[in-house]
Amino acid sequence: MDAFYASIEQRDNPEYRGKPVAVGYGGKRGVVAAASYEARQYGIHSAMPSVTALRRCPRLIFVAPRFENYKTVSNQIMQIFREYTDKVEPLSLDEAFLDVTVNKMGMEVATQIAKEIKEKIHRQTLLTASAGVSYNKFLAKIASDYKKPDGLYVITPEKAERFLEKLAIEKFFGVGRVTAQRMHELGIRTGYELKRYTETELVRHFGKAGTLYYQFVRGIDEREVESEYVRKSLGAEETFAEDLHELVDLLHALDEIAREVHRRAQKRNFLARTLTLKIKYADFTTVSRSRTVPYYLKTYDQLFDLGKELLLQVDDIGERSIRLMGLTLKNASNDQVMPASQPLQLSLDFRE
Repeated sequence: MDAFYASIEQRDNPEYRGKPVAVGYGGKRGVVAAASYEARQYGIHSAMPSVTALRRCPRLIFVAPRFENYKTVSNQIMQIFREYTDKVEPLSLDEAFLDVTVNKMGMEVATQIAKEIKEKIHRQTLLTASAGVSYNKFLAKIASDYKKPDGLYVITPEKAERFLEKLAIEKFFGVGRVTAQRMHELGIRTGYELKRYTETELVRHFGKAGTLYYQFVRGIDEREVESEYVRKSLGAEETFAEDLHELVDLLHALDEIAREVHRRAQKRNFLARTLTLKIKYADFTTVSRSRTVPYYLKTYDQLFDLGKELLLQVDDIGERSIRLMGLTLKNASNDQVMPASQPLQLSLDFRE
């Protein structure tokens, strides 16, 4: 979806249309959750501090998020996807992979399926979506971002490698800001330069991810669309109205965060054995502590007690001001799977 949260706000509030809109909190401790395309023209993006966003665009309109509304629209969109195939792998509320090799409509051309889905989404929600069509997940993801907003781009097997050779390394799915900077230091700025490195060299520089980069730049991605949904983590975090440094205040905040994680885990019947504590200091540096236990963390007391142990393991607690704290459950139970059908994999044309 195109600027999903912000587009819903502009759809539901005519006075916001054509104006720079940010979903989030506009106060000094706030963060942008999403930005409209009008706001993006000023370099505003998600996760940007609100004060920075307002400096770039003083007339920026901040709107409080309405996540229940976003979930409702997301359900509409996912239902449209499932009219065409059961092999749907959601990445977030507003994005999913679809394997349409075998599809319910019996359509022969994947690009036509994408066009039809885009039209149906716009007709039912008044929102625009961008689609990428290709023969694997990596290329489809890149293609979906290539012509935003309201775009449709196809990467065929014949043009995949040449397309990737010209692509800026920042556009590669899975290459974040830090990795891109490391690649720049190695003289890698495009797919062509990445392709000059052997798999062994990339693994030496980037660990296991090096193998993926080696394959991706050659248009290779064997991952299937996973229509089974397995939640791998669950957590909650809080950005404090004022920086905290006293242990008593931090423990009070930890209590509230642990209660929220427990509430979310109970709601989703989520069981896990690993707890990770995240701390972000006033200077925006971040540290984390993690521990795995031989039992599932089911109660609030278990979460709080283990969270407190992790907090006390942080060397400079009480000495530095803390801006944010969070807890995340990981290492989930393997039986938390919602099965879906597994259609036979055949070949399908996706002509432009």
